[in-house]
Amino acid sequence: MRVPCSALRCLAALGYGTLVFIAAPARSEAQSFPNRVVKMVVPFTPGASTDLVARLFGQKLSEAWGQQIVIENRGGAGGGIGAELVARTEADGYTQLVTNQGSILNVLLRKDASYAIEDLAPVIEFGYSPLIIVANPGFPPNNLKELVAYAKANPGKALIGSSGTNSNVHIALEILKTATGTDITHVPYRGTGPSLNDVVAGTISGAYTTTISAEGLIKSGQVKVLGVAGPKRSEVVPDVPTFAEQGVATADANVWIGLLVAAKTPKAIIDKINSDANEALRAPDVRSRFAQWGLEVEGGTPEAFGAAIRAEVERINQLIKVKALLIQ
Repeated sequence: MRVPCSALRCLAALGYGTLVFIAAPARSEAQSFPNRVVKMVVPFTPGASTDLVARLFGQKLSEAWGQQIVIENRGGAGGGIGAELVARTEADGYTQLVTNQGSILNVLLRKDASYAIEDLAPVIEFGYSPLIIVANPGFPPNNLKELVAYAKANPGKALIGSSGTNSNVHIALEILKTATGTDITHVPYRGTGPSLNDVVAGTISGAYTTTISAEGLIKSGQVKVLGVAGPKRSEVVPDVPTFAEQGVATADANVWIGLLVAAKTPKAIIDKINSDANEALRAPDVRSRFAQWGLEVEGGTPEAFGAAIRAEVERINQLIKVKALLIQ
């Protein structure tokens, strides 16, 4: 015979049952994630540093998950086009954004930004690398000190390319110009690859980039490296001095590469992706490739990545206030 319960006990039982009903699907969904194709959106052109890292992790995570991972390049707007796509997608973890701080800068620097930082949830920071300036071998300056001298003697004639307006390398160039009091012409491109192609062709003087993107060109002698915008020399170009070693101590800049998903993606799924990505970061072949690229391994929790992004936002907001830097 069914024993009746008091109203309080029945409500308690109903509440408990409701909690189980809500929590269980989230756990189950995370445990089975992914059970279909995953898309990694890269908001930059093929061959850029972010693209190379995405393809490396796409392969490692595909092996771990037993699912196909499709890399989709959606370049443009300094990382904004691809970021908006992910921000507007279903929050289920199946569409991921592998990007650098360009997607964050885009929101801060544009009046017409179509998404907010809060529309994306951090998952993991893969790693980071100092930026470098490369130049065509025929460009007269052979280091940063000579570039500064050349730019002061020839205002506007040094043409330095970037992966796009609002990109992290564009901001790095603006910081360098301010620190050195030089008139260097910024030449924006729709991605790193096209800017480097024009450096090799001699169409522009040089470009801000990463050792990851320029590694092959450096080794083949198609470009020369003028300086490293970091606190220490890069293992990729150990003979090239840092900006600080060349007398410019306030223009350091790096690029981080990480993975984000749409906000409101269940935390259990975010934690699952984070755990598997951290495991991939521990793989010897990944660490070896990172070292070859000059990329420092980071890893860690979604919370740590989120804190790093907030610090980046604060730094850029201060720069905007100081320089009144705002791009339409």
